[in-house]
Amino acid sequence: QVQLEESGGGLVQAGGSLRLSCAASGRTFSIYFMGWFRQAPGKEREFVSAIAGSGGRTFYADSAKGRFTISRDNGKNTMYLQMNTLKPEDTAVYYCAATSRTYLIPTESATYDYWGQGTQVTVSS
Repeated sequence: QVQLEESGGGLVQAGGSLRLSCAASGRTFSIYFMGWFRQAPGKEREFVSAIAGSGGRTFYADSAKGRFTISRDNGKNTMYLQMNTLKPEDTAVYYCAATSRTYLIPTESATYDYWGQGTQVTVSS
């Protein structure tokens, strides 16, 4: 089993920045793909970004391109999401996810096996 714990959420003004972290524990050697998803009130969970292996391949939703940067430090078993130029529409609970699969559609939440509890990000206008 793998346990994931997010941190770094909070309240920020529009245009500001936050860095989310996702710390993995347990059978971390089995993790290959990791990703970030978010869910706003009344909306479905949506893909934000994903990273494969040691970070050589990254994926972004159109809404995140140019503003968010995903990275991971396998030595620390931690994934990060640097979010810049935040907008009120970025307000959501952000979840990290992980899987041992090496071949998947990284934007599909159903393909991830492990999930964190989420961290709230609120962007005020």
